[in-house]
Amino acid sequence: MYPEELVMPMKAELTNKGFQDLTSADAVNTALTQEGTTLLMINSVCGCAAGAARPGVLHSLSDGKSPKNLATVFAGFDVEAVGEARKHLAPFPPSSPCIALFKDGELVHMLERHHIEGNGAEAIAENLKAAYSEFC
Repeated sequence: MYPEELVMPMKAELTNKGFQDLTSADAVNTALTQEGTTLLMINSVCGCAAGAARPGVLHSLSDGKSPKNLATVFAGFDVEAVGEARKHLAPFPPSSPCIALFKDGELVHMLERHHIEGNGAEAIAENLKAAYSEFC
């Protein structure tokens, strides 16, 4: 497990912008099965999370359509919550960071780590905006 002093500033990048910090299996199930659209980011300490995923997710919300609900769990820290979130991401294998869009409890769009690595924040934001346009 990562130390709290390392993780909390990275969590705050999202929670300070309106993301709900999910820390239990029950919270994950409630968030991901609600009506409407929910964006989930499995956050992590890796460089691609800091360099592209978190900035890309935040930029994707800057204009136009966006998900009704925003949620996050942190890999290597929120163990129970991440484990439960990954059940909702099947058939995709565990990946962190990753970004998923749910509509009425159904997974409708997924960006795995291999979609994030090597791409900039702008490319990630554009990918997500296209999904918002279709599903939100």
